[in-house]
Amino acid sequence: MTDHLRDRPAGALAGVRIVDLTTVVLGPYATQMLGDLGADIIKVEGPDGDTTRHTGPRRSPGMASLFLGANRNKRSIALDLKAPAARDVLKRLIDSADVFVHNIRPQKLARLGFGPDVLMARRPRLIYAAIHGWRQDGPYGGRPAYDDIIQGFVGVAGLMEILTGEPRYMPTILADKTCGLMAAQAVLAALFHREKTGRGQVVEIPMFETMVSYLMIEHLYGATFVPPEGDMGYARVLAPWRRPYRTADGRICMLAYTDRQWRRFWDAAGRPAMMHDPRFADLAARTRHIDELYRLAGEALATRTTSEWLAILDDIQIPAGPVNALADLPNDPHLAAIGFFRHVNHPTEGAVVMPDVPLRFSDSPAEISRLPPRLGEHGREILGEIGLSREDIDALAAAGALVLPESA
Repeated sequence: MTDHLRDRPAGALAGVRIVDLTTVVLGPYATQMLGDLGADIIKVEGPDGDTTRHTGPRRSPGMASLFLGANRNKRSIALDLKAPAARDVLKRLIDSADVFVHNIRPQKLARLGFGPDVLMARRPRLIYAAIHGWRQDGPYGGRPAYDDIIQGFVGVAGLMEILTGEPRYMPTILADKTCGLMAAQAVLAALFHREKTGRGQVVEIPMFETMVSYLMIEHLYGATFVPPEGDMGYARVLAPWRRPYRTADGRICMLAYTDRQWRRFWDAAGRPAMMHDPRFADLAARTRHIDELYRLAGEALATRTTSEWLAILDDIQIPAGPVNALADLPNDPHLAAIGFFRHVNHPTEGAVVMPDVPLRFSDSPAEISRLPPRLGEHGREILGEIGLSREDIDALAAAGALVLPESA
């Protein structure tokens, strides 16, 4: 069945306008989440559009798969900010907004006249959200950054070397998406602060510091104490035997964690005496001998099939599951039952699939109300909302300051 989406805002952020001058994944993912919550996201693009418009399979120019994945619930306007008239238009748009978010290097943005001091002076209630590679008060401030670079800087690639023997990136754009979540959280917090105080503010979301904080939750470990009580690096997740276990006919993911869970596991495996081994008697002891524990668990799991173990582990309430491939997820029985993969008709791209909004709200539902836009699709509509006439808009387009799709 094909969903028929409503072209209207909904959700907790209905009535909030966000001017989005971000590209690639981090910023667009953050603003997409805010759009899912009902905010009016005005995506400001250059004449060639967001680079992700050209990344991945596509049916028509400028509408590639990566763009479709991070740009729903947005309207697009295309401005050439090299032109003074386009910069004037952007300032008028920001004057109408609650939030301005960008991921442009601060030096470049300041030269264009969009530094925080300038915009906050024009609109004190504005929330100015700046996504940077590094906090600006340190020696790395102003350097460019991408996901791969940050994964190297913060130690993700080094952690992978411990497990694989060579530095490797995680096979997902980990830093971009994690920092995107933090950026959305920061904007929400600033909006709440403004509701209480009436004041806007500048919010900085730095990738490097955000990801260091993210990793150090568990990996500061022994270095939490002064002097250190051990090495950095959470032993459990760095154990070589922490991996999907082999079964008699495949592999399984299983994590017993508490004393009770391990007792039930060893009983089911026919090895109840394992809980009397002082190395595994409690959580502290298991942590010290975690790799040996996982090795022995692997030996036990290898004696039965995956389906047998899944039934046993489900019965004794120990978290377990299969090792899915990406292609298995659309057919996952839980996701299929809740209709998580939405089949929709895009006006120009035809039938497409996208994941649903994962969050559920009882009183302010989040939803997919707009499909990803063509480059500049809403230029006339957006500029009309801030008072420009058709003649004004035509003049901007004729001068090259505004890019409109052919049908507009």
